[in-house]
Amino acid sequence: MARVANIDDLDFFSSEEQIQEIEGKLEEAQQKLVSQEELIAKLQAVAGTQITSNNATEISLSIKAIARDPSQVRRWFDPIKLAGLTASVQEVGIRERLWVRPLSKNKYQLIAGERRYRAAIAAGLTEVPVVILDVDSDLALTLSLVENLQREDLNPVEELEGILRLLAMRLKVSTEEAISLLYKMKNQDEGRVRETGFPNEQADLIKALFTSLGGITWQSFISSRLPLRNIPEDVLNALRQGEVEFTKARLIARVKDAAARQELLQEVIGNNLSRSDIQARTKVVKPATPSLRNQFKEISSQMLKLPTSEWDNPKKAKKIANLLQQLEGLVNSFEV
Repeated sequence: MARVANIDDLDFFSSEEQIQEIEGKLEEAQQKLVSQEELIAKLQAVAGTQITSNNATEISLSIKAIARDPSQVRRWFDPIKLAGLTASVQEVGIRERLWVRPLSKNKYQLIAGERRYRAAIAAGLTEVPVVILDVDSDLALTLSLVENLQREDLNPVEELEGILRLLAMRLKVSTEEAISLLYKMKNQDEGRVRETGFPNEQADLIKALFTSLGGITWQSFISSRLPLRNIPEDVLNALRQGEVEFTKARLIARVKDAAARQELLQEVIGNNLSRSDIQARTKVVKPATPSLRNQFKEISSQMLKLPTSEWDNPKKAKKIANLLQQLEGLVNSFEV
């Protein structure tokens, strides 16, 4: 005969804790599902396509059958966060499926889920859950860019590069032309050019894209992200790798002398200097006197980065033409 449990034997507090833990996990799973559904809806809105059972298949794949996308916008991954994700994968596996597309027989290209992919490899998994999307390379790149741009830990440099690539794709222009269009749009918005100076359909497309992405407006993108293209490479790399904050990077970039800038950069990284500390140091840095040759190279490099709209400006174009004419005359006067 089965023993009837004594009421004193029952651990009510333990049972209640287990119920609360289960409820907590269910709530977490529901939140993840809602977040994933919201992300998919946003991807569909920006990409202009529907991700349905007609073009998506959910299975598990050998991790060896999946290849990274060489055009992936994310180039740096926080090693501490990646280690934490790896530990989670070892414990509970991959909770959110990777997105891939067919390349050839039994070979697939990763569209979304680079961190999970890396964590799975580090955790020693041989298979991962995936969604196989039947999309072409252009749409795959669009989905990848949009998916990454929704991530909170995407750094400003990667965000800049990702949005520019996405804009160029949607506008069907080069990156430089996309930048030029943004500046023309800004000039029109500020009343610097006539209303007919910018195609309305392109302006509408740009506004719609930034609205669907969320997080940053097209005006803020021009003022706070495009200037990153002029930041020296050493500071840009530190920013890309999360070693310095965006606002600090912009202050460090003001130091023109490369040696002094590198010294300040290392001090900021090593001692976590505040913005006020950086500002104080930049004031006492004695500007080096670069050679004329280096000055010419620096100015030439900056000139080539100017958007097309600046070159097309009649007043500025006239000044540039005059300066070039003077420079040409000077070169012709030299003895060769």
